[in-house]
Amino acid sequence: MSRRPKLRRAAFLPARVGPKAAEDEEGPVVGDAAGLTLRAMLPNAITAAALCAGLTGIRFAIDGEWSYAILAVVLAGVLDGIDGRIARLLNAQSRFGAELDSLADSLSFGVAPALILFLWSLQDLPRFGWFAALAFAISCALRLARFNARIDVDEQPHKSAGFLTGVPAPVGAGLAFIPFYLWNETGLEIFRNPVVMALWLSVIAVLMISNMATLSWASLRPRKAIRLWLIAFVALAFAALLLEPWWTLAAICITYLALMPYGLVKYGRIKRRRAQEQATVAASAIDAAG
Repeated sequence: MSRRPKLRRAAFLPARVGPKAAEDEEGPVVGDAAGLTLRAMLPNAITAAALCAGLTGIRFAIDGEWSYAILAVVLAGVLDGIDGRIARLLNAQSRFGAELDSLADSLSFGVAPALILFLWSLQDLPRFGWFAALAFAISCALRLARFNARIDVDEQPHKSAGFLTGVPAPVGAGLAFIPFYLWNETGLEIFRNPVVMALWLSVIAVLMISNMATLSWASLRPRKAIRLWLIAFVALAFAALLLEPWWTLAAICITYLALMPYGLVKYGRIKRRRAQEQATVAASAIDAAG
């Protein structure tokens, strides 16, 4: 009597879908033959909500409701930070989710900010203003494409050291809005000047596609002595965000920019230490062979 061989799980069965983790998270992309469960659909629904928020920002900008337009993109950034964590908690990460998340990010943090800022300021400088808006949107798309291309690459010096490569797309959108934050609170027209705005947007575009190491929030490990103080500071910052949202957002973005040189110095130290360790290992191997 012949024994029937065990059937392997069919490769064509549907895989679990869900957004990728954030750029500073690690974890394999997994599959599941169980189909589209509610658990797997939840992270993607949040990603779709973030996309809707970003695109709604464009609608508010067309109507001239600048504050609502900016806040819609900020909301998209909050949702973008949530979906990856939920996907990781639910073990619902996949290539599908990575592609969906990147497409949503490209629209919410590339196209939407570019159009909002063009309508708010850059349209007074039609030719170069539009070029600056295009440069920002294209740089965001290129950054996301570079990230997707490196998902399966094992050797990533920045990520292995706890850093990111360039400024993340949501952060880039927040930085691009700094002139609006300051203009909305001070009323100074210099912050709405199309030449200033075009130069600023170009700088942020360069930072997004640069190869420089930038700090990753997930890699920060505060000392035990300051953790309670840090919790209190975060609570106060949240209260400030509710009471004075524009000043608070400006302060957060400026603090991020101020910490970029520190990140470069810190990464340089790690890189030199790794080079010394590799040189020591190589020297030991040569001595052992000799």
